[in-house]
Amino acid sequence: MMKNYFSLSILILSAVIFFSGASVFAQTGQQAADFILSDINGQAVALSSYQGKQAVFLFFWTTWCPYCRKELKFLSDKYAQLLKEGFEVLTIDAGEPAYKVGNFIASRSIKLKVLLDRDTAVSGTYGIIGIPTYFLVDRKGYIIFRGNSFPRDYKTLLGE
Repeated sequence: MMKNYFSLSILILSAVIFFSGASVFAQTGQQAADFILSDINGQAVALSSYQGKQAVFLFFWTTWCPYCRKELKFLSDKYAQLLKEGFEVLTIDAGEPAYKVGNFIASRSIKLKVLLDRDTAVSGTYGIIGIPTYFLVDRKGYIIFRGNSFPRDYKTLLGE
């Protein structure tokens, strides 16, 4: 019986070590994992297409999240200013059908780039555990911010 507990303990410890190797998930200071997702109009958008051109906010969200709704409104209101300042905003819906996201966006007149992570593969790659989650990716393609709310000091994060 003692041997079974020991084996089970080793198995659990191995799993914890394997899964806590969270460095495989997106962290500040790391190169952002590239992805290609379709927007709500079916157009493919690649994160790498912004590299060398402009910094990108990635915003992971869902339609049912009340905090996400608040942040979407904030981002939508701030979008024109962010574009003028040299930033792009890619909002990434995690795991919901295109029709649901499209209806949600249309009913709120949101003018942001909305991408669909239908199978949540990109969300998984970025280690999304809770939403909303923001990332700021600099022009070189490195993650310089990760958090659950918009960084008020976003301009200074770029170090420019």
